[in-house]
Formats: sequence, structure tokens, C-alpha cells
Amino acid sequence: MHFNLVDAVLERGEGRIVTIKHVSSAEEYLGDHFPGYPVLPGVMMLEAMVQAARLVADPMDEADPPLVLGMVRGLKYGRFVRPGASLRVEVTFLKETPGGKEFKAEALLVEAGKSTGEMAGVAASGRITLRPARVQA
Repeated sequence: MHFNLVDAVLERGEGRIVTIKHVSSAEEYLGDHFPGYPVLPGVMMLEAMVQAARLVADPMDEADPPLVLGMVRGLKYGRFVRPGASLRVEVTFLKETPGGKEFKAEALLVEAGKSTGEMAGVAASGRITLRPARVQA
């Protein structure tokens, strides 16, 4: 199953990207997380940051082998993201390492009815490393 957690690219520059993910109550994973108080799971916030980082690492989305999450450091969660809200993801390339490409990533909560310029706080942040997938022959 594949979840597309980048609805649109808001800004793109050399080594940096800003994307948006609108969270809808129709998304199936919200029904179980948590019943009666649906919120975007933390792992989906992390995946939104990974998908945005892939767009920085490989702008044409043609990496062969594809880039996968290799490491996460300093991951912190701060705010719940409820249906109707949006997640503004900002990713900046930091450096090439022996383990892959390292990025600083931050997912900001934009509450329902607010503009993307009115962030309510950090939903998730940390450093992520993308590495080529290891393909078994």
C-alpha cells in the first residue's frame, strides 16, 4: 500500500523544499488512530518528511535504486494533526554522508481555516538520512 503524503509543492529551491499535506477525515488510517479522537499518526508525519526529502534528493524522482529511509535522529513530536488541518513540511539538505544524504526536516501544523502562513506549532521535527535501497538479486 502506498500513501502519497505530498499534496502540493509550495516552494522549491536549491537543496530545500516546502510541501503541504491536507489531512482529510476520509483517510482510512485515521479511523483507528484514535477512535473518537482521530489524529495523523506520527509515522505518517515522518513519512511526509521522507517523501519531501526524496523530492530534494532526486528532483526527477528517478533514483535507481530508489531512496529509502536509512536513519532518523532527534525526532520530536509536538502537536496533534487532526482532520481538516494541514501539515506544512519544510526539508533542507544538510550533507552527503557515507550512510546517504542527510536532511533537516520539520512538519508544522496549519489548523483548519488558517493560511499556511499561520502555523500553530511544530508537529514533528528531526534529522533524516535517505540511502539507496539494497536490492537483493
